[in-house]
Amino acid sequence: MFTFPTETDWAHVRITTSKQSLEAATVCLRFFTDITRDFSLFSMATPSHQNGFLIFKKQQVDEFQVFVKNAMVTFNGQKYNTNTWQSVCCTWDSDTGLTQLWLNGSPSSRKFTSSALFNEPIIIVLGQEQDSHGGRFDDQQSFVGMMSDLQMWDYALDPDQIHSYNHHLNVTDGNVLTWGSLEFRKTDQVHIEEKEHE
Repeated sequence: MFTFPTETDWAHVRITTSKQSLEAATVCLRFFTDITRDFSLFSMATPSHQNGFLIFKKQQVDEFQVFVKNAMVTFNGQKYNTNTWQSVCCTWDSDTGLTQLWLNGSPSSRKFTSSALFNEPIIIVLGQEQDSHGGRFDDQQSFVGMMSDLQMWDYALDPDQIHSYNHHLNVTDGNVLTWGSLEFRKTDQVHIEEKEHE
């Protein structure tokens, strides 16, 4: 797992993928934190869209925001907890423009963000929120805690597949990002550790 032990405007993990165009996407990861302010869980940026695909936890206890190509939707009423491992998945499909958030296996409403495709260079960052393509971090949006089991697919997972991910059952590895074979660079302030039992 990646451990982000302190609030900074530089500690992060930058992940490399050969996939530079997307017509749809699903991102799933697990995280553990006690943060009660705003923070970023997953930040993907392109030269034209700093919030290309962003999963963002708001200070309000049960509120998340998701951005696709800078278009933002808010998901309220999420059953969010601190100091426990949680799983989050987010799906988006350009065919419909619909985006959906799943927290610990429970779905949100489906909301429209963008029906435009991604066809620019992609930079993916964990631990910080990109306010430019690969940079301009803000410590008040940084993640402090642990992250694990990141997967990303270039299609929208169906509810059964998300249920399987949430319950640690067999699910096809991500074809954009696979946790067991990530290519990444990290800053010194991020630690790699064995994941604790949930």
